[in-house]
Amino acid sequence: MKACPTEAIRVRNGLAEIMEERCVDCGECYKSCPVSAIIVEQDDFNEIFNFKVRVALVPSVLIGQFPSRITTEQIFGSLITLGFTHIFEIDSVVDIVQEGYNKMTGQKDEPTPRISSFCPAILRLIQVRFPSLVENLIRVKPPSDIAALSYKSALIDKGLSEDEIGLFYITPCAAKIASVKSPVGEKTSTVHGVINMEYLYNKMLHIILNGEASEEQHAAGDLTSMGILWSLTRGESRHQAGRSLAIDGISNVTHFLENLEDTENSQIDFLELRACDESCAGGALISGNRFLTVERLNGRARIIQNKKRQDKAVFQDKEYWLDPIPPRPMMVLDNDREEALRKLNKIEDLLKILPGIDCAACGSPTCRALAGDIVRGDAGPEWCVFLQELYLRNGKISLDEADRINSGIWGSEREYRSQIK
Repeated sequence: MKACPTEAIRVRNGLAEIMEERCVDCGECYKSCPVSAIIVEQDDFNEIFNFKVRVALVPSVLIGQFPSRITTEQIFGSLITLGFTHIFEIDSVVDIVQEGYNKMTGQKDEPTPRISSFCPAILRLIQVRFPSLVENLIRVKPPSDIAALSYKSALIDKGLSEDEIGLFYITPCAAKIASVKSPVGEKTSTVHGVINMEYLYNKMLHIILNGEASEEQHAAGDLTSMGILWSLTRGESRHQAGRSLAIDGISNVTHFLENLEDTENSQIDFLELRACDESCAGGALISGNRFLTVERLNGRARIIQNKKRQDKAVFQDKEYWLDPIPPRPMMVLDNDREEALRKLNKIEDLLKILPGIDCAACGSPTCRALAGDIVRGDAGPEWCVFLQELYLRNGKISLDEADRINSGIWGSEREYRSQIK
């Protein structure tokens, strides 16, 4: 609950509840839960067999999961054994993404800093918690979407029917699952399904170690060193003009955006913001160690560091732009401005009497979050255990009422009795 960057989790009746309007699908709760109580919903792998042509959209971080002794050919062969018919390395299209970035650079009235839209969790975080910055987002589709569009077009050009082609993205994080199921900046996603990388890695490794990987090769993608490193920290920022910063880890990103108005952070041209430590190498659905993954990908990039794309990257204006991204602020207290101001003042008044230690015993992550819940009518001041003790001493509530409140937060199977001296 306390790890959530948008305070989207509350405890009610002994269970964690997620406020969907606040959730940005960053996966911090999934990574932080000590008892693995949170799961990530994903598509059934067998859905790939609904299509004659089954395309695995592979990010470079999948390759980085495997020990160096395992070859790329073996990795791709294991995907063919599992049932895919074609493989496309999505990071081979980052030149196209970069071309889109270049089109945005220097445009008249362009707000700065320009913020990458690569990480879907960051995109949603800005929508929810920093809505004033949505105009700073670069509205270029991420590599996974552009890869799906361009490879589908290539297969259709070879005579395949669009209905025969299934595009499945192998994801390192929960945010990319959400970006396919409920895309931001586009009506529907070109990708048909998303497959949990952690789930797939174990199956692939088993096939490789047992010598069952197919020798057929149907991989495509003109990968460069820039493409291999694009999904890692500084993968984008090093290629941008002007002053660029790369920040990873959603708590670091949140803190930076909170202070973006400071003069210390002014005159920045480009921001690469990623929700996970070491970016996609530290995704919630990554099996391997993120630092070893980065090391392997850097090694792979060095091998082909002088390679250039054989064809000229072409940015398709009609297909590769995202639609305008609307803000959806989470802290709207009321549509009436005067009423909203009144409620905001009430929150400040409540914070003067709440203890301010953010113990979360009330089922809200912080005292400020509880104050907001009280103002919205979702909680009462007596939910705070410290105020509750005062209310009991002064006879404002009964012991049974206190038990009822605490049971409503932490569950009726627990027993709550205040020890009054």
